[in-house]
Amino acid sequence: MTARSVYPQHSSVDGGRLAVGGCDAAELAREVGTPAYVVAEDDLRDRARAFVAALREHHGPRGSVVYASKAFPCTAALRIFAEEDLSVDCASGGELHLALRAGFDPARVVLHGNAKSEWELRAAVEAGVGTIVLDGGDPERLERLVPAGRRQRVLVRVTPGVHADTHEHILTGHADSKFGYPPQTAAEIARGDWQRLDVAGLHFHLGSQLFDASPFRAAMGTFAGLGRFGTYDVGGGMAVGYTRHDRPPVPHEWVGDLVAIAHELLGTDCELLIEPGRALVANAGVTLYTVEDVKAIGGSEHHGLSFVAVDGGMSDNLRPMLYGAVYEAEIADRVGDGDPYTVVGKHCESSDVLVRAASLRDPRPGDVLVTPVTGAYGHAMASNYNGVPRPPVVFAKDGRSRVVVRRETFEDLTARDA
Repeated sequence: MTARSVYPQHSSVDGGRLAVGGCDAAELAREVGTPAYVVAEDDLRDRARAFVAALREHHGPRGSVVYASKAFPCTAALRIFAEEDLSVDCASGGELHLALRAGFDPARVVLHGNAKSEWELRAAVEAGVGTIVLDGGDPERLERLVPAGRRQRVLVRVTPGVHADTHEHILTGHADSKFGYPPQTAAEIARGDWQRLDVAGLHFHLGSQLFDASPFRAAMGTFAGLGRFGTYDVGGGMAVGYTRHDRPPVPHEWVGDLVAIAHELLGTDCELLIEPGRALVANAGVTLYTVEDVKAIGGSEHHGLSFVAVDGGMSDNLRPMLYGAVYEAEIADRVGDGDPYTVVGKHCESSDVLVRAASLRDPRPGDVLVTPVTGAYGHAMASNYNGVPRPPVVFAKDGRSRVVVRRETFEDLTARDA
């Protein structure tokens, strides 16, 4: 049967056993080891195509889907998105390096960042990056760095002062944000007499995990008050479903709502850019762990609390500790509702809790535990805390798997020692 909504589209459950991309999850875990990030490769292509089709249907050819690569900066995923005719958003010199190595045409790269170094700006100019989003002191520095006789296409990042309904740690368009310029400052920069900057238009990003497009109306209204431009980048932020109870939008409806607002307030003949990140990758991935211990704490003061301890944790999924992100978990070969357990990691922090009140069927040491919806910001934020090597990334398709990022070794931990 089809797997639950939180799992990749290309997954299934048969007799309680989860398969991702046609690969049995428990068997795959024993083959590649745990923890491991497993991604249904065809999901990435399907989601990319859905966004491209939606933008073309609602807005026509004058638009681009720009993958926010911070969500999953994996070369193999970047290569797929380059093949699917997406552009790419890079927020650092390292992300730029990954995008170019994956095969993105530099002209399809959008360079972001509120604190770009002169080195990063120079690298972008030398690589022929198509668009640089101005923030902070970028205009003056770029005016110096762009060679004589050339003009660098830029967008001006606006802080529209919109407080969207999301966690404060992933809110970026409010008045106190570190990103962008106040509207009037942005307008002055856009109208500046730049000799080597070609100001194509404006940019904003409101935040992440937004379930409806209503905050975009106020932000685009701010755009409309700053004059007419040829290009508008309205960022990303489309929410994904992390639990079965979430009701996230779908690309066709989300993009349609954004385009309708843009056409009403900005006109129909502009170039429109959207920047989905997690919406392209989150539900395509799961993380596999091995259960190391099951511990029950007795006594009424503990409310019968039971822990399931796994061989990963905050080093491979920081989101629950960073801003209270909620996940589900199941036993990979006994998928289905069971008893409540708190899934904890192996790290020396009491906050190393991956899932609270996970519904698990009779978990035992040696079982493979799976957390869905980890395709975004797991691999991206992974660390070596407690000297734990970072997990591999495994792509699954048509019953076959391939390692696209190898597991780190203990030797890798000392490879940079001087």
